[in-house]
Amino acid sequence: MRTSSLLRSRGTLAELFSSRANSFGLLRLLMASAVVVSHVYPLAVGHLDPLWKHSGMQTDLGKLAVIGFFVTSGFMITGSGRRTSIGRYSWHRALRILPGLWGSLIISALVIMPLLYHWQHGSLNGFWNHPAGPWFYLKGTWDTSLSGGWDVSGVIREGINRGTNHDQSVNGALWSLKYEILCYIVVGLLAAGGVLRHARRFVPLAALALWLVIVNDWLDATGWRGIPGDQNTYVNLPVLGGFSTHFIVHLGFAFLLGATVQLYKERIPIHDGLALLSLLVLAATLHWGGLFTIGYPAFTYLVFWLAIRLPRPFQRFGRKRDFSYGIYIYGFTVEQSLAMLGFIKYGKLGFLACALGATVVLAAFSWYVVESPAMRLKDWTPWPVRRLKARQAATASAGAPVSAPVAEGGDRPAAPAPGADTQQSKPAPSVRA
Repeated sequence: MRTSSLLRSRGTLAELFSSRANSFGLLRLLMASAVVVSHVYPLAVGHLDPLWKHSGMQTDLGKLAVIGFFVTSGFMITGSGRRTSIGRYSWHRALRILPGLWGSLIISALVIMPLLYHWQHGSLNGFWNHPAGPWFYLKGTWDTSLSGGWDVSGVIREGINRGTNHDQSVNGALWSLKYEILCYIVVGLLAAGGVLRHARRFVPLAALALWLVIVNDWLDATGWRGIPGDQNTYVNLPVLGGFSTHFIVHLGFAFLLGATVQLYKERIPIHDGLALLSLLVLAATLHWGGLFTIGYPAFTYLVFWLAIRLPRPFQRFGRKRDFSYGIYIYGFTVEQSLAMLGFIKYGKLGFLACALGATVVLAAFSWYVVESPAMRLKDWTPWPVRRLKARQAATASAGAPVSAPVAEGGDRPAAPAPGADTQQSKPAPSVRA
């Protein structure tokens, strides 16, 4: 019987995935934009977006997008951890996250907030020497711990007092970055210990352990659609600060789902029927409950199916320039500023259009001026390391026996086995959250 052209198997993810031909760039861009859409409501209107109420307070559009970020990040970052040394891996991760973050903090604290303060007070008197001023903010947020003040010189508080703002923070979207960095650290440790190459089953087992915690919390929750888990328990880690155990479990689970797909991509079928089933499961869990238990895996499958199956024109997004990280780290601050300036008078759609327009401008600035130049340093090696490698190469060359010419038809070195890591291909671009 001939297989129908619809709802059929296309092959495995390993067979179909190409680092140069996929739609992850578009998906990241849509996820970052979804976060901006979601924040229109709490920042300018005063309540969470409609998905929050429709899903029975399980999630909102922004949080669902964050789950998608962690799934794709788990896939890409785990691949990077398998391909590169721990030193190079750490350097790549730092270059992708920190320069853009620091740039956004500086622009927010030293450009946007002074302009708003001047608009509020008619001068900058008291701004720079405020107890919770820009230097205090930068000191508390540079390492993503957000342990310092959320406001800058009372600018946001003044907006709240005037009734134009509904959130106390300059950039509340940064909360998820430290969870992503924690996942990066875990992947680095697993890579350094050889787990990703020689004991990959540990990763799905760890994902299963977190899933069982989620299931247990869900069973203890009141109602099928209630939020499971204790969200008021925190652990403190050096440098990174406090972490909610709830988000460690949920975001860690999403990240490990993506990591598992990376490690077992030769066993993941890209099947249209499974994608349709996943869509139905996701919709059902959003409406009736169980999003955290079976909705997350269904959403994960949809993300990878879309990355492979979207038409070729969509694969061009993010190929040469990736604005998704910039949209994520600037969107919240832009929306806070527009809310303070009264742009909600143009309605939700008008506010959103202005917010997206201004955010994309800042994201483009971040990419061309900060992120892309920083990523050009990914192959940089410190001078002591270069000198050490040169000495090791010279020593090895001096001690190596001279090879005799190989006669025609004689024995030659065996070619690498199919699928062997020859270290000749460049790592796929890293993903942001």
